[in-house]
Order: sequence, then structure tokens, then C-alpha cells
Amino acid sequence: MRYISAGDIAELGLPHAELLSAVEAAVRAQGDGQALLEPRVHLRPPNDGKGHFNVLRGWVGTLGPTGVAGVKVVGDFVDNYRRGLSSEPALVALFDPDTGVPLAIVDGTLITSARTGALTAIGARHLARRDSRVLGHLGSRGTAWWNVVLLDAEFDFAEIRVTSRRRESRESFAAELTEALDKPVRAVDTAEEALTGADIMVEATRLVEPEPLLRTAWVAPGTFVVPYGTISAVELDLLDVMDKVVVDDWGQAHAGPFGALRRHVDTGLLTRERLHAELGDIVAGHAPGRASPAERILFWHRGLSTTDVALAHLLWRRAEQAGLGTLLA
Repeated sequence: MRYISAGDIAELGLPHAELLSAVEAAVRAQGDGQALLEPRVHLRPPNDGKGHFNVLRGWVGTLGPTGVAGVKVVGDFVDNYRRGLSSEPALVALFDPDTGVPLAIVDGTLITSARTGALTAIGARHLARRDSRVLGHLGSRGTAWWNVVLLDAEFDFAEIRVTSRRRESRESFAAELTEALDKPVRAVDTAEEALTGADIMVEATRLVEPEPLLRTAWVAPGTFVVPYGTISAVELDLLDVMDKVVVDDWGQAHAGPFGALRRHVDTGLLTRERLHAELGDIVAGHAPGRASPAERILFWHRGLSTTDVALAHLLWRRAEQAGLGTLLA
């Protein structure tokens, strides 16, 4: 069994095209009935609310003759930045689904951020207007960098506006993105400044209590909206203006105590019947995506274990070819 560390992953690199291809293939497999995933479960230790663990489980049947199964354990510790640590440290374990034999253990911290940003971009590929020119992004930590970078690769935005609660965080984030994208990225003070007039709105905040940061009134015709913070940052009437609501997986959406639309599910405002489709159905061609430029479309993704498995599998295979990683007896 091979252990692939964060250092090994950094040495391997993760080209954006390969990342997007692996994630989209896993989403398509789900739409074609070639993937299994169970709703995540949570472990909340008695740590005075400092954080909790998510446990995600899945199988992707298109990865080899019998597919590959995997389990990811990922933390959600909002204040880890104070210690210079990732807020979402993670490990992914891969298994042979025929024998149960462990195949690899892969550091999952980068995987979590990268696959989440890739899912945002793939959702936009199928559901946003192709002429989208302005991105408004709430949140600057965790998955935020990958959201912006991969979305810009799809749309080559004319304007990108970002904000977060802490000034130093949003300004540092904007500076990093400006260098990475070789175009100006503007840090603004408020959610309203970031989102008003944006063609694509992404809410990736790290709230500890519900707070309506993304206002329904700002969602103009044609807007693509992606709210996926752990704690709700949207208003209850947000779905009232949406022409289509898409999720990554309904089993994930209505399970557990967390998620951007948790209150909408719990109060019956979002049901399976209200959904347009799961993203996998759209990617696999079994359901339509955007039908007109004026549609307001919301995509809520909680994170697919199958995309974790797909990326861990990609990194494991590349590490084997490169002779990287540590073999464990």
C-alpha cells in the first residue's frame, strides 16, 4: 500500500485539465449509474465547538475493471488559520471493492479544495451563460482559490470581485489571484459590492451561525448562483426566484445538519420534486442544462465522495509511475 503525502502531491503537480477531466468523469459516472455514494456522516468531538469531522464514502465503477472504493475523513475547523493550519485537513483511503484490500492512502487536503473548485466550474460549464463576464465570490479560504481559478479558466472574466469577513484575508486573496491569473482581481468590503451585477455568484463562506450574506434581491435574470457554505448564508426566499435548482446529489442534500440550503430542506422549501436534476444527469446528457439566457439557476453542491475517490486514484496512479510516495508494509 502506498502513502502519498502532501509533499508528494506538490511534486507531482495537478494540471487543471487533468483535474477537471477526472472530476467531470466521476460526475458523469454518477449520472450513468456507474457510481455509488452514501450520505456523509459527521463526528463532533467535545471540543467546545472548534470543529467536526465529515466522513464520505463512495465507489466509482469506471476506474478500472471493478472500480475503486474510497473513504475520506475531512475536518472542518474554521479557526485553524490562527495556527497556520488548513481548515479542512483530510485523508483519503482507497480500497479494492472485490477483496476489501487497501490500495493507497492519499493526503486529502488539496484534493478537497481542488475537487470542490472543479465541481463549481463544471456546474458553471453546464448551467451558467457562456457569455458570463463578471464573477462575485464570497469567501477567501479553503476551496475559494480553486473556485476562482477554475471558473476563470472556463469564462475568462472581465471582472472578478472577492470579499470575506477579514480585510487582511480578502486583500491577500485578491493579490494572490491577481498574480495567478495575470489580471486584476478586486477585493471589496461587502457582499453587496461583490455580488451586485455579477453573472456568476459563489458563496463559500465560513460562518459559524446563519447570516444572510447573499441577498435574493441581487439575483438578476440570467444569474448562476452557487451557495455551498457549511452554514447558511442565503435568504429563505432565494428559491422563489430560481427557474432551476440543481444539486450534486440529493442523498447528500437532505442528510445531516449542515449545508447552505439546510433550512430550505428542513422546512420543505426544497424537495426532490422541486429539483430540476442532479448534476450527473446533466453531464451525462440525461437532463437539460441551461435552456435560455434569462434563466436564474442555482447549483448547490455539498461535495461528492466519488470525486475524492477519482482524484485520489489519479494521484495514486501518477505517484506509482513517478516512483513517489511511501510503500507501507
